[in-house]
Amino acid sequence: MKPADHLSLYAARRSRLAALMGEGVAVIATAPERLRNRDSHYPYRFDSYFYYLTGFLEPEAALVLVAGKSPKALLFCRNRDPEREIWDGFRYGPEAARERFGFDEAHPIDELDKLAPKMLEDQPALYYPVGAEADWDARVMRWLNVVRARARAGIAAPERLHDVRVLLDDMRLLKDAHELGVMRRAARIAAAAHRRAMQSARPGRMEYEIEAELLHEFRRNGAQFPAYSPIVAAGANACVLHYVSNDARLAQGDLLLIDAGCELDGYASDITRTFPVSGRFRAAQRAVYELVLAAQRAAIEKVKSGNAWNEPHDAAVRVLAQGMLDLKLISGSLDEVLEKETYKRFYMHRTGHWLGLDVHDAGEYKRAGNWRSLAPGMALTVEPGLYIRAADDVPERFRDIGVRIEDDVVVTPGGCEVITAEAPKLPEDIEALMRDARAGA
Repeated sequence: MKPADHLSLYAARRSRLAALMGEGVAVIATAPERLRNRDSHYPYRFDSYFYYLTGFLEPEAALVLVAGKSPKALLFCRNRDPEREIWDGFRYGPEAARERFGFDEAHPIDELDKLAPKMLEDQPALYYPVGAEADWDARVMRWLNVVRARARAGIAAPERLHDVRVLLDDMRLLKDAHELGVMRRAARIAAAAHRRAMQSARPGRMEYEIEAELLHEFRRNGAQFPAYSPIVAAGANACVLHYVSNDARLAQGDLLLIDAGCELDGYASDITRTFPVSGRFRAAQRAVYELVLAAQRAAIEKVKSGNAWNEPHDAAVRVLAQGMLDLKLISGSLDEVLEKETYKRFYMHRTGHWLGLDVHDAGEYKRAGNWRSLAPGMALTVEPGLYIRAADDVPERFRDIGVRIEDDVVVTPGGCEVITAEAPKLPEDIEALMRDARAGA
């Protein structure tokens, strides 16, 4: 993105937030650095709300947005420090950050506690992420108490306290062209990583070796991080929804479930593929796989502007429930299974979630008790699955089969765009990719 485009993108978001506020002051801080152990930190990752409004990557920073007749945006950030920059790298400092990121003012972060009470004087409302960080809650209360202490001088403190995330969640839910461009690139990188994993899997290899192939492909293509801890689950491990140990050996006859996505410039991709370690599905595995694939197709068909959020999930559940009956995994009529939710023994999670700056992105799923309507620009996952743990009442051929198929989709005016389609999911395409990789080895 060109610098001028960078300025206008984030400035436009700040202006929109100020307009939604009407009047008042918003304070949004970035995430703190966090210790991993002793004096070693976890890799730093900014706060998504702060980044969405600023594009600023450094820690120890806060945005103050003043709405009303004379709106303005102020950045508080670290000063330049030549000695620390030798150790930790470049810092913009307030003046350069103001110019580079298009703020009206910029100040050292150390001055925030001094200047914030003054900016809150006679303002009707304060917006900030209420309850997100106990330290910030206490800090904001101190500012308010400083202003209240001046009541006898005729100065009023904000009467209303709002959670700014309510406004920002609705803004973030509809992706703009820049966001969708980044997400498409993240999806392509993740799809390439899944293809690499399919080509690399062999009986005898370790789950973590396949994880390493994924991470290599992410970073090789410019993604800064995995979007979440990758799930590389072989055999019965695939029936553990959040399995992340990734330390078992792949065995002949196993299915390998991989749930992995990358983060590119802040935006997440999220893909799950399930495939046979041997390169060919066994009959029972294929039956379960094709059932999940049919459920996903039914769900994706319901991802349309104007449809309710829950329609894709309901469509997937109906297909899965009927399939469970057909495979003799459960008994009863379809209506009974849906009403009593007995399908949840083998399918216990929702069919998707919002996707964006967070892998489980911002945005409510219901409004006033009703499922939200899908609209162009919304991005979500579609990820049905079946997890058939071994049990005496489960047909032996299906025991310990876990299958999930997940794609990232964007709602369009005429339906949806599957942005992760480059990751193979038809059984014949998966088998062909694995066969060709082994033939060329």
